[in-house]
Amino acid sequence: MELGASDAGTGPVVLFFAVPEEARPFVREWNRGGGPRLERSRGPGLAAWTSGGLRVHVTGMGARNAERVGRAVLSEMPSPRVCVTAGFAGGLDPALPNGTIVLDADPGVERLLRLADFGGRPVRLLQASRVAVTVAEKTRLRSETGCDAVEMESSTLRALARERGIPGVTVRVISDAAGDALPLDFNVLMTPEDRLDFGRLAWTLIRSPGLIPRLMAFQKTVLKASAQLAAALVKGLGEQPKGWTTNARRS
Repeated sequence: MELGASDAGTGPVVLFFAVPEEARPFVREWNRGGGPRLERSRGPGLAAWTSGGLRVHVTGMGARNAERVGRAVLSEMPSPRVCVTAGFAGGLDPALPNGTIVLDADPGVERLLRLADFGGRPVRLLQASRVAVTVAEKTRLRSETGCDAVEMESSTLRALARERGIPGVTVRVISDAAGDALPLDFNVLMTPEDRLDFGRLAWTLIRSPGLIPRLMAFQKTVLKASAQLAAALVKGLGEQPKGWTTNARRS
């Protein structure tokens, strides 16, 4: 079924991130605009912010956290207008360099949201159960699925939204291109709750200090990507058609 303006609610826009490192640059960029500020609020998940018709929630990594937090948020929220999922993605298509904004939208979302304002490239996204670490793993996923980029939460959140008749769009940024191997296998550094174990990370770096320069270089790339994502989201969510109430600061 195609979801469009006539199917959507009249309530807030809900924006989901997986981790605070994805959300905070967006909150800072949004609050620089001079309009209604995003303020910390209570809610399910690792963090939440509210600004008029916009609700921002951080779910935690992976499908389990996305399911738990997404279901709670969407069940409590009055008639959400649209569900936006955002964050980092690993490149599978070699034609997508670091910093590329990628989009995947439900049919009919264009009636509610000008997707071109995000400046992104439409792609096929794969939701995986683990972080794709090596170039070989990314190559295999590309070959097996035909997808262009990989992430870990959006399909779950979008499915929850569709159950409630809420149109959805995913806006992500390539943080590691198809030809880039990650500096560490982050999968072995996760807690049972799918959160990064910083104590285990510190011990790994103590045992293998040669990893530190690679990790610092990766962090620099990720910080740049997060700023690019924040700018795309602020532009896309701030330049809205008549009838939206999320943010009226731009003409």
